[in-house]
Amino acid sequence: MEPVDLALISRRLVTDGGERPGAVVVSGGRITDVLDTVDPGRLPTSARVEDVGELAVLAGFVDSHVHVNEPGRTEWEGFATATRAAAAAGITTIVDMPLNSLPPTIDPRALSAKRAVAGPQVSVDVGFWGGIVPGSEPHLPDLVAAGVFGCKVFTCASGVPEYGDFAPTELGPLAARVAAVGATLLVHAEDPDTIAAATAQILAAGVDPRAHATWLDGRPAEAERRAIAALLTAARATGARVHVLHLSAADALDLLAEAREEGVAVTVETCPHYLTLAAEEIADGATSAKCAPPIRDRANRDRLWTALADGTIDAIVSDHSPAPADTKATDTGSFVDAWGGISSLQLGPSLVWTEARRRGHDLVDLTRWMAAGPARVAGLTRKGRLEVGADADLVVFDPDLTFTVDVAALHHRHPVSPYDGRELTGRAVATYLRGRLVASHGAGHDAADVVRPPSGQLLTRGDA
Repeated sequence: MEPVDLALISRRLVTDGGERPGAVVVSGGRITDVLDTVDPGRLPTSARVEDVGELAVLAGFVDSHVHVNEPGRTEWEGFATATRAAAAAGITTIVDMPLNSLPPTIDPRALSAKRAVAGPQVSVDVGFWGGIVPGSEPHLPDLVAAGVFGCKVFTCASGVPEYGDFAPTELGPLAARVAAVGATLLVHAEDPDTIAAATAQILAAGVDPRAHATWLDGRPAEAERRAIAALLTAARATGARVHVLHLSAADALDLLAEAREEGVAVTVETCPHYLTLAAEEIADGATSAKCAPPIRDRANRDRLWTALADGTIDAIVSDHSPAPADTKATDTGSFVDAWGGISSLQLGPSLVWTEARRRGHDLVDLTRWMAAGPARVAGLTRKGRLEVGADADLVVFDPDLTFTVDVAALHHRHPVSPYDGRELTGRAVATYLRGRLVASHGAGHDAADVVRPPSGQLLTRGDA
């Protein structure tokens, strides 16, 4: 791509130091200066000047937990639809999960197949997590050498037959293997024995499959706490860098805080659905809200927000896990039968900002949680920062614009979401990838998103 010279002026530049008037200067796809001026006469004469007035300019959001599902299950999502949704949201980089694609990304050949199909389609930059399943361990060194950002395992059933799981007691040897190649071990941390015991009680009681409580009671907070405890034990013993995926249970926060104080290299993420939904509010049959781990109660949600504020939780990511409507059991409303995944990639920043502002947080917090934090977790050193030397991935964000979610108007492949009809505040109005405009949103509540032809790049750990 040819270099683009751009100066983007705003009265609300958002950096980790706060908000201030200024201009971001871009050359060759990188931020070359951040100036404390809104006077076009003081900007480089070669720059194309764009003044966005009172709209905020933020570092492009990073979503390091997205299930794109291509190749193999492209009918569930795919790189074209997923990255258009990301661009429309102001998300300039995603990191794809190793499942539910076929084959899963557990060896270099599978990674090459995924990169080949993704390359021509991506509207934002895309990196890839690798995976480990029983029997694939010997591929780990070559997979990491091929450029994945880390490797994911499950300690319970993944939901798809080709992606097997490990017992929590097996995390020690896995952590040692990952540490030996200098990578990060990502873990879906739920204890299978705790889940099995809770599920047996539910089945014996003959509860209503349409009630969200049926699903919630079968995945108790103790399942997360036990698996996270096992992961932290493995990290202590091996020195491995570990990451807790999609934390739902606030009951595990004390374990994580203690491990951090001891110097354990652990990071943790949570998701918009755990921060904006509550179990008490989920209606019978509302299977669009089924996910694993499950959405818990309001008190748990409040504790997650506290952990974000104090830094115990590093990042907010979507865990975008889409599926066709028939797999979500929308006809029967059965939480037992429905696929466990929530589609929210395009809505994430707006969902979080709506609730964050209500709780007294600011745009600096939003970028810390949804840009800098996910970038740090993934090792994306040039992403998520509005600083000199970073990639010029920028989002012009209107923090006051309100809109009503219409799932049929989203870029996701399937119009299935628990947020349909919800009123949100704040959205991206322009998205720049390395200084080039890739998506825009017209003025007004009902304006349509415009996403330009694909211009994203595929990232590897070595060049990120």
